[in-house]
Amino acid sequence: MPTPNRLELTWIGKELRPRLEPRILLEDPALSYHAAERVTEADIFDNRLIFGDNLLALKALEQEFAGKVKCIFIDPPYNTGSAFEHYDDGIEHSIWLGMMRDRLEISYRLLAEDGSIWITIDDTEAHYLKVLCDEIFGRTNFVANAIWQKKYTLANDAKWLSENHDHILVYAKNKPTWRPNRLGRSSEMDARYSNPDNHPKGPWKSTPLYAKRIGSEKEQAFTFTFKNGVVWSAPRGSSPRFPAHKLNEMDDNNEIWFGTDGKATPSRKTFLCEIGQEGPPSPTIWLYTEVGHNHEAREEVKAANPESPFDTPKPERLIKRVLELATVKGDLVLDSFAGSGTTGAVAHKMRRRWIMVELGQHCHTHIIPRLKKVIDGSDDGGISKSVDWNGGGGFRYYRLAPSLLKQDKYRQWVVNDAYNAEMLAEAMCKHMGFEYAPSDEAYWMHGHSTESDFIFVTAQTLTHEALAHLSEEVGDNRTLLVCCSAWNGKPDSFQNLTLTKIPNAILTRCEFGHDDYSLQVENLPVRNQSPSIAGSPQGRLDI
Repeated sequence: MPTPNRLELTWIGKELRPRLEPRILLEDPALSYHAAERVTEADIFDNRLIFGDNLLALKALEQEFAGKVKCIFIDPPYNTGSAFEHYDDGIEHSIWLGMMRDRLEISYRLLAEDGSIWITIDDTEAHYLKVLCDEIFGRTNFVANAIWQKKYTLANDAKWLSENHDHILVYAKNKPTWRPNRLGRSSEMDARYSNPDNHPKGPWKSTPLYAKRIGSEKEQAFTFTFKNGVVWSAPRGSSPRFPAHKLNEMDDNNEIWFGTDGKATPSRKTFLCEIGQEGPPSPTIWLYTEVGHNHEAREEVKAANPESPFDTPKPERLIKRVLELATVKGDLVLDSFAGSGTTGAVAHKMRRRWIMVELGQHCHTHIIPRLKKVIDGSDDGGISKSVDWNGGGGFRYYRLAPSLLKQDKYRQWVVNDAYNAEMLAEAMCKHMGFEYAPSDEAYWMHGHSTESDFIFVTAQTLTHEALAHLSEEVGDNRTLLVCCSAWNGKPDSFQNLTLTKIPNAILTRCEFGHDDYSLQVENLPVRNQSPSIAGSPQGRLDI
């Protein structure tokens, strides 16, 4: 993570950080969904929809996906709203900032080196969020603050100004090497080209032969005489775009325009056939006519769930703009505040891989029905027609596993009885930093950290004879971490084995039994009370 900048945002309880348990993910095949048949060779089936607390879900994804996500788009809660009616403003902001900080730090680690994150936010927290992101992503990695015109009408009953826009904060993982894609060409852009002289290369438009001089670049005397006798030099304060030999070549090929009467300032004929499909760079003002508005977004969601439309969706055209700029086909897109599922729907139609996380029940009432329509090809709204979407692909549905450890009736920590042998092995691999990769040939190979270092997990007590057999199978050129409930004999009897007990080995690594890191306010100090934090249960910001 970048070194914090000199300017840091501070808030009540900033020092409090959750000690997250790295949960495993459990697929529910009954809720996973795939097209009945392959529609194209480009169909993507291994997308992920995760139901559960998004902070725990991000932690669950970290080991497998760190450094692999090309684009993160999130539409977080803009502010905690009426939940804080009876609390001080500083408390409200503190909880929101703590919530965002914890999630953004993991997001930073998930981003690929050539990745970027795009965050929608309104004026309430935008400027606090900007400083927070400067601290996490590095101020030098700030790309832009795009302005999205989310409303096309004025609120006549506005007390102050009629709010019509949201912010989209854009950060790159490594700005010096990251470049956004350019926008695609539109029919309006192509309409600017014509062919008044019937040039064999087809439509063209005139563009200057000079460019603005940059910085302290010295002005050099330059004149050029064209075949028709016109003498040209770059205007004061500018420099010629082309050297003399290139001007000669364009003049010979009738690629210089002197106007219909032959007396205009010479300019270059820029041909439509030579510029390809690449359009201009994106502006930072995104008008609703280009990327949609709130009403359009609600109509798109109604198509999937007319009985209970989602309150604050984003239009598909808005997400399309982000993904056009930040990704290409096959790239991985993450949205950990999935809401109504717009990011996944758009990424799917644009043939990007995607991961979405959502805790609310609209994961089942809104997201899954919407994605099924996309996959079946029955969703002809949103961007479907513009990207020629006809269905295909699929997704896997996952739930967060329960906490690995729980307290028994004697208040002792024990392995959760919801875990079977496979789940225990996978969870311990995550806790101990091993990649879970059970072998079909060697029962003791549950995972590995290198080509010669392995892990074996069992809830049993291992005898000295069992350990001797393990040591013999592992051999002299490999090492094995053995995680078990107990063992007989001395733990250092076998040089190629390292023994550790479950649950002792992981008890102090994280907090177990904590399933919900969403906003909680019930234990906060009310107005006019001292917002003490350290050592005070009622002052703790449970984020």
